[in-house]
Amino acid sequence: MKISREEVEHVAILARLRLSPEQVERLTGQLNDILAAMDKLRELDTTGVPPTSHALELTGAMREDQVRPSMERDRALANAPASDGQSFVVPRVI
Repeated sequence: MKISREEVEHVAILARLRLSPEQVERLTGQLNDILAAMDKLRELDTTGVPPTSHALELTGAMREDQVRPSMERDRALANAPASDGQSFVVPRVI
């Protein structure tokens, strides 16, 4: 599958890019090189190879939720710049 110069120019117009004729020529060649590499990869037999989303085996970094007692309200509000005794008072943001 080859990409033509006209297709590169069309995509450049859609992307609102101004490309010089030299840039169009260079991009056409680069995109065709990429497609050739993809065609080469398609030739590989991947039967029996499990799909992966990452090169390394990763496990979840999240821990299980544990119910624990929380900090007492008076202690949490002790260093607050402003509080109403029940919650923090912050400037209104609109």
